[in-house]
Amino acid sequence: MIDLVIFDCDGVLVDSEILAAQVISETLGAIGRPMSVEDVVAGLVGLDAGATRRKLEAMHGTALLPEFEAMVAERLEAAFQSQLKPVAGIAELLRGLGQPYCVASNSGHERLRCTFAATGLAPLVEGRVFSADDVARGKPAPDLFLHAAKSMGGIPPERCLVVEDSVTGVTAGVAAGMRVVGFCGGGHILPGHDQRLLSLGADLVLTEHHELAALPWLSASAAALA
Repeated sequence: MIDLVIFDCDGVLVDSEILAAQVISETLGAIGRPMSVEDVVAGLVGLDAGATRRKLEAMHGTALLPEFEAMVAERLEAAFQSQLKPVAGIAELLRGLGQPYCVASNSGHERLRCTFAATGLAPLVEGRVFSADDVARGKPAPDLFLHAAKSMGGIPPERCLVVEDSVTGVTAGVAAGMRVVGFCGGGHILPGHDQRLLSLGADLVLTEHHELAALPWLSASAAALA
């Protein structure tokens, strides 16, 4: 059985990755560095802000504007306020989950506060949100997941289940020695992504949150939701 479920945020709790990809694509176009939404999804989803900057600068061979992150953040906040929605079924899952749970995200705490306020999920995650801001290395390093497990009562990695949608997140969960479920229910998922997550070590891939509640590892949650 599992003693702690660790959820990623973007693409797992909220359907934000496609909005973020659109905003990054638009911002890059505005500064003369065009990149399609599809290429942003394929190459940048799951990275924290620092890793995103480094990858874009390596791709283009020149430095981004110092204000790039601020430009993205401003556009993203507007998009979140008007368009962001929780992933279907997540509120019901969290309310009925029989195990302790938390959130571990490569997004910064300020963006996470905006995300949860905009989607109404704040009361369900209050006091159990961990960010790449909290550790020296974000995903794909295992540090964030290990920090979350320690902070939630010192749960051993083998008793934790990670729910992740990205290559970065699955890599981090496997490196932490935790079971990993790949989640492919977000609007940003491209064909073949499920097989990519499985090849990286995800135990299985799901597309809807009610499927997670039915796992034998989480039998208490399945009973609560029945």
